Amino acid sequence: MPSTDIELLQRVASHDSKALEALYNRYSSLLYTVIKKIVNDEAVAEEVLTDIFVIIWRKVNLFNFGTAGVYTWLITLARNKAVDTLKRSTKESDAGEYTEEYEDRFIVPHLSPEIDPLDIKTALNIKDNVERALNRLTDAQQYVLYLAYYEGLTQKEIATRLNIPLPTVKSKIKIALSNLRDNLIKGES
Repeated sequence: MPSTDIELLQRVASHDSKALEALYNRYSSLLYTVIKKIVNDEAVAEEVLTDIFVIIWRKVNLFNFGTAGVYTWLITLARNKAVDTLKRSTKESDAGEYTEEYEDRFIVPHLSPEIDPLDIKTALNIKDNVERALNRLTDAQQYVLYLAYYEGLTQKEIATRLNIPLPTVKSKIKIALSNLRDNLIKGES
């Protein structure tokens, strides 16, 4: 019987390389898709994917096993590493020196136990609902969420990029997230 995500991660924490390989086989294509959408370069995406599994091997002890949120942790780790890689590749990067402390603080996710765990099966089942909910947002709402999530821009950076006041950006993001939540709720009923 295949191991659950949490069992695999527990085995990785015990330095079981076969468990890391099983986790890679289960998640690599999904993580690669997320990474490639952010970095938009196949070679860089492959490099980031490799880096992620090295980070998992080295930093699995930073995962809070009480959350059982392996899927969320892996997706967030992939997003954080891809955004950091993208920012470091630009000249205006304000990313700090890449150290162990930097990686622990900004790359490796620290999930709240308050978050309901999500597994890959559930995520794939709700994927279409999430896409429909996103597509119901206005183009402007989709764009500010894209800048924040996929490009990893801060609200101040979004304001600069769009040449609009910071309070306007904050309002747009708040409204976009509220509408996204409402669209998801409508999609479930």
